[in-house]
Amino acid sequence: MTILTTIYGIKNCTTMKKARAWLDERQVDYAFHDYKTAGIDEVRLQGWADRAGWEKLLNRAGTTFRKLPEEKKADLDREKAIALMLDQPSMIKRPVLEAPDALLVGFKPEEYEKAFG
Repeated sequence: MTILTTIYGIKNCTTMKKARAWLDERQVDYAFHDYKTAGIDEVRLQGWADRAGWEKLLNRAGTTFRKLPEEKKADLDREKAIALMLDQPSMIKRPVLEAPDALLVGFKPEEYEKAFG
């Protein structure tokens, strides 16, 4: 059987654990990609930005982003944000879930329900 859904994130993230538990409880088959250990490729990140918007992908609330020097946070645009996320994947909001008919950024049970209900 081919797994068509992949969830991207960091293994020990609390939000990731909630999303994976939600999928497991509903017996949704998925692959897990830990972009902290395996990285993320630029083509995929560009595709996510096309579909969801770089603003939604960039986790500005996280410690990694907040610790950046002010000049790196100033005048952000798509190109700069993608470069930051490629350099430090922990700046990508978690989880990112790719399914055949959905791209979900962050974990909201109601959105998962809509996609897999």
